[in-house]
Amino acid sequence: MKKHFLFYITLLFGINSYCQNLEIPPFGSDSTFEIITWNIEWFPKNGQNTLDYVNEIIVDLDADLYALQEIDDKFYFDQLLEGLEGWNGYYVNSEYSNLAYVYKTDIIEVVDLYEIYTTQPYWRPFPRAPMVMKFKYLNQDYVVINNHFKCCGDGIMDNNDPWDEETRRNDASILLEEYIRTELPNERVILLGDLNDLLSDPPAHNVFNIYFENEENYKFVDLDIAEGSSYNWSYPSWPSHLDHILITNELFEDFSKLGSDIQTLRLDDFFDGGFSEYDEHVSDHRPVALKLKTYPILGEGELIFTKSQLNNFPNPFLNETTITFDAVSKNSIIEIFDLFGNKVDSWTLKNKQSAIKWDASGKPGGIYCVRLKSGNEIIAIRKIILLN
Repeated sequence: MKKHFLFYITLLFGINSYCQNLEIPPFGSDSTFEIITWNIEWFPKNGQNTLDYVNEIIVDLDADLYALQEIDDKFYFDQLLEGLEGWNGYYVNSEYSNLAYVYKTDIIEVVDLYEIYTTQPYWRPFPRAPMVMKFKYLNQDYVVINNHFKCCGDGIMDNNDPWDEETRRNDASILLEEYIRTELPNERVILLGDLNDLLSDPPAHNVFNIYFENEENYKFVDLDIAEGSSYNWSYPSWPSHLDHILITNELFEDFSKLGSDIQTLRLDDFFDGGFSEYDEHVSDHRPVALKLKTYPILGEGELIFTKSQLNNFPNPFLNETTITFDAVSKNSIIEIFDLFGNKVDSWTLKNKQSAIKWDASGKPGGIYCVRLKSGNEIIAIRKIILLN
């Protein structure tokens, strides 16, 4: 109650309520799926300032899905969601869980949300129960497992001490691998979070050995960051790289495509006072962001994603094709992208319009994607083929 009272005093009197315009460039794009893991330390560590900054950062980065750690209060989290038009979220209000998700509602359809390893026998490896989110993106199924592992330790794994911090993280990794292998054997799985340990530790003390020993099925996509310059590490205070993203082999091909990417987002670069100001108002962790080129290669003329009829004739075609769709309302557009995600044409549609002609003369032959949008909502995406 005291915390909420102070929040309202801040709103009324404007104490510490100044926020600069950060002007962060977007990480998201129309042709990729983006997921960000971000420990927002003690959210909100500086009241309304933190809320304002986090809101701006989420909107500016424009990712599709955020997996968050250290969300300390549901009241403040709900305030954050109220200021995010087009996003929704989920948070477990529990003393032993501070994990949350924020996601775009127009392109992500949540199928299920639940915690695993919640009972007392698992409190040693998991001081915070992992949170599983099953969802559809572009009509394909995905699973994300959000984590915040036990912190601290001396870097030495002591298998004779079950309460050794490294041992607890090692046991957590083994249990998560078992869960993926037995419960999600053929799913597109992304395991991420503040895993509180180094990917680059030697095997005898590496808490992630269960994954490195099974490289045909698992990949830490941020391994190059972990083994690279400290400039790009996610936890500058130490410095170390503690926030990781792991994918299963169902996503290896997508990650290898041109347009996929993995980055530590140096948000502190956009604060006038650098990292010290970012740390004071937002967090001591930087986000780690994954971008996946996800458009599947489908059969001729097959729909990738649809809430409406979207066709074209002829397909394949030479030079020109007619694209047809259900009659639209105002604020609708048709866009065409090549397979590298570059927009090559677009049309703003008139009210009740139901067709356009695309003159592709001079465009290179190959596969293109047609996308129908109404406002901020994606209505349909279709693959079309231009012949040379």
